[in-house]
Amino acid sequence: MAHRSELIASDIDAYLKAHEEKTLLRFITCGSVDDGKSTLIGRMLYEAQLIFDDQVSTLQNESKRQGTQEGEIDFALLVDGLAAEREQGITIDVAYRFFSTERRKFIVADTPGHEQYTRNMVTGASTADVAVILVDATQGVLTQTRRHSFITSMLGIKHVVLAINKMDLAGYDRATFDGIVDDYMDFAANLQFETVTPIPLSALKGDNVIERSGEMTWYTGPTLLGFLETVEVRGRQLKHPFRFPVQWVNRPNSRFRGYSGCIVAGEVSEGDTLRVLPSGEEAVVSEIILFEDKLKRAEAGQSVTLTLDREVDISRGDVLASAQAPCEVSDQFDASIVWMDAEHGFVGRSYWLMLGTNRVNATITDIRFKYNINTLEELGSRDLQLNDIGRVTLSFDKGVPFESYTDCPGLGSFVLIDRYSNHTVAAGMINFALRRATNVHRHKLTVDRQAREKLNGHKAKIVWFTGLSGSGKSTITNAVEQVLHAQGVRTYVLDGDNVRHGLNRDLGFTDADRVENIRRIAEVGKLMVDAGLVVLTAFISPFRSERDMARALFDDDQFVEVYLDVPLDVAESRDPKGLYKKARRGDLPHFTGIDSPYEVPEKPELIVSTHELTLEQCVAKVLEKI
Repeated sequence: MAHRSELIASDIDAYLKAHEEKTLLRFITCGSVDDGKSTLIGRMLYEAQLIFDDQVSTLQNESKRQGTQEGEIDFALLVDGLAAEREQGITIDVAYRFFSTERRKFIVADTPGHEQYTRNMVTGASTADVAVILVDATQGVLTQTRRHSFITSMLGIKHVVLAINKMDLAGYDRATFDGIVDDYMDFAANLQFETVTPIPLSALKGDNVIERSGEMTWYTGPTLLGFLETVEVRGRQLKHPFRFPVQWVNRPNSRFRGYSGCIVAGEVSEGDTLRVLPSGEEAVVSEIILFEDKLKRAEAGQSVTLTLDREVDISRGDVLASAQAPCEVSDQFDASIVWMDAEHGFVGRSYWLMLGTNRVNATITDIRFKYNINTLEELGSRDLQLNDIGRVTLSFDKGVPFESYTDCPGLGSFVLIDRYSNHTVAAGMINFALRRATNVHRHKLTVDRQAREKLNGHKAKIVWFTGLSGSGKSTITNAVEQVLHAQGVRTYVLDGDNVRHGLNRDLGFTDADRVENIRRIAEVGKLMVDAGLVVLTAFISPFRSERDMARALFDDDQFVEVYLDVPLDVAESRDPKGLYKKARRGDLPHFTGIDSPYEVPEKPELIVSTHELTLEQCVAKVLEKI
């Protein structure tokens, strides 16, 4: 909704030009449940006359029907659009609204206060310049206030409005306001805000939202809208060196090749020399194209197509950067992360990672700690759960151009995506690269796997047996190895119980430990295959993600997944170690098949139903396959 300017009627061209030249501010409202975020936005739109007459009529009728404000207008209904939001009187999803005043254009994101919707708050905050953090004057600073403030700081938002709402319910008492400000400032001293501007207001009554309150003459600071119209936030990215992630190689015909995307930092002009990352090639800008127009220069926030003076190998995900100040390239990072999925995140598990326009394989190689939101204490952890905020180490399968998030959010922010469900499981910010990736290089050996295979007289491969406890993994791998050994094949069995006496003796049986157990075995198996051996593994390996991670370490013809398919009741009836009985009694937690899941392989190379075949028949099927 645009501000109702007199120029609309008298000089529409002048109005459009003035509107085009206004700066844009993105801001969020956040805080705890029922602090009045939606009401505040609705009041701001209403008082600034930024809603149409028919919307006002609808709002009045809907407010009477809902009955939440005893016949008065419920301004929250302007923003809370979901039926569930109106029924419960809470915000669930992020609601975006565009509006403008005579001085500035705005996009506001109304974010939910409930802890379970923290992931939605992160989404809204990720593009914001300013955060309006609401506090109920009758409640003070709450846990969710701290949580949202911490996330706001972590996401690099430098300017915060501490909007102390419902001052009408606190009798417009200055001491109440001052006490909440002191409490919040003590907490915020450990955060990275540049400015915190406290404003006492009543969203319901309109005090200090647009007009100054006659009830709080003791307050001399800005109104909320006055602050939003004047705060300066845009200069940092314009002063940064040029950064342009390539989104699309624009090739409509053989005579034109351009590179399209959005400038995330800096500016570019015709004749500038750019460096292509990660390749390091350099070229000069020939043209800057915006639809049908050719520009002399373009700056951060503009989506353009660039042409270069020579043909260079450039693909989606590459970055065009200033040749005088290029960004770094690395494949290992220290990162801050917000976990957004009900499925836990574990060390060793791999995901798709989206960084700018780049998609890479990424693995969590270490969870350094996660935060206690109330105290900011750093807590050790083996996994990440829904709404956890922590620091992790990430490894990529290739080097990518990047910036730290604090320097350039466009090249420092990422999301992690589950490979199977395609759910976004986490959002993160790169803090810095771990230099090991640039200092450690793979040493080429004269005697390689092919030479060892020739000496051994057979191909090397890994046969990955998976199935429930009691499915016959150890029995069958032992029998298969005996036959191969008799044939002169050089083999080795990696058995689940045996490796836990040494290599993996420090691991338990939680989901996090199981993920790490399989990661280590896959790496050891890779070394043994490189040594020219036929490796037989006997592990439950219950999670599809880790089995696929293991598969990805090998060439297609080197990895053979053998699923030993047996019904749970049959496996339980075998129970040679009495493990199922202990699990049923509750003495053995995290036992696969009882209180921990087993994810059946989708496309194994071989399925062996061990409850239907003899041992000899099972061995014969495996030998035939390998």
